[in-house]
Amino acid sequence: MMEKRLTGLSLFASAGIGETYFKDVGIDIKVANELLEKRADLYRAINPETTVVCGDITKDEVFSKILASCPKKVDFILASPPCQGMSVAGKNRCQKTMEADERNYLITYVVKAIKATNPDYILVENVPALLKLELQYAGKYRTVLDILQYEFGDQYEIDSMVVDSADYGVPQTRLRAIIKMNRKGKKWSWPLKKDKITVRDAIGHLPSLEAGERSEIKWHFARKHSKDNILWMKHTPTGKSAFSNPVYYPQKKDGTRVKGYESSYRRIRWDAPAPTITIRNDCIASQRNVHPGRLLPDGTYSDARVLTPLELMLLNSLPADWNIPDDTPELLIRQCIGESIPPLMLKEIVRGIEL
Repeated sequence: MMEKRLTGLSLFASAGIGETYFKDVGIDIKVANELLEKRADLYRAINPETTVVCGDITKDEVFSKILASCPKKVDFILASPPCQGMSVAGKNRCQKTMEADERNYLITYVVKAIKATNPDYILVENVPALLKLELQYAGKYRTVLDILQYEFGDQYEIDSMVVDSADYGVPQTRLRAIIKMNRKGKKWSWPLKKDKITVRDAIGHLPSLEAGERSEIKWHFARKHSKDNILWMKHTPTGKSAFSNPVYYPQKKDGTRVKGYESSYRRIRWDAPAPTITIRNDCIASQRNVHPGRLLPDGTYSDARVLTPLELMLLNSLPADWNIPDDTPELLIRQCIGESIPPLMLKEIVRGIEL
């Protein structure tokens, strides 16, 4: 556990959801960079003490502004670079040099930021495929780990692991690749796994809502859905897909079946962590994002709708009183949560830093 505070820089920050509990464990993010203005504005609203540089990190003026905004000493970097431009080994191996296609190699800007700020600790995270992807770098194809080892292996201990947020107190299964780097002589241990938190544990206390209904609880309101979608989901049991219904299955106006996967039009389970929250969590036909529902006396199931913003917050390990502006657009909340790192998982990982 950290005994003093670290000064941090967050790259590819979105709304900063992953950093929600950083202050609790001694990390103060002083500067953040985000490409999209709406997300950057939300970051500013949540963290007014942080300087947010909005813009494309691949542009010299934006990268320079990020560095110029940093304090003299940066102790910690958090980076979640998107994977565009990285090709799986053996596929689409373009002969362009890194310099000719630099915009697609966003990890290289993490490398530049490390060199410029010389932090003691770095955390890079993304989807598990991050650890398998290869880039053309310094004359050969290298994995991200190889690049970091090539550039910093003599200065840092570099370790990686694919972790599941459900192992660290988050009521949601979300697999993420974590690369952690600590300066040699410093210590940073992996967290111990915790007992699983279920959907019932996280949101079972909230009142039922049908599509279009609102409660008196902040952010607990239900999206509107079509009559057909509601009918299909009312006849879909907890943990099941409407595609399995013998009568009320997804169908076109002429009665023919809609083709789709069992992961669509699917209610999540009460007795397990939620499935990974996706960016399309507003869509009832998308992957595993319909409320579990409760069996009603007539044999149908309640809550024939996608999860409310509050339910998504809680399943992503955000606090119920998350300090976002009251006028934050619902879809922006949904998108940012769908793209985020569950903050309680990140808290558990960074609290392993020993000073």
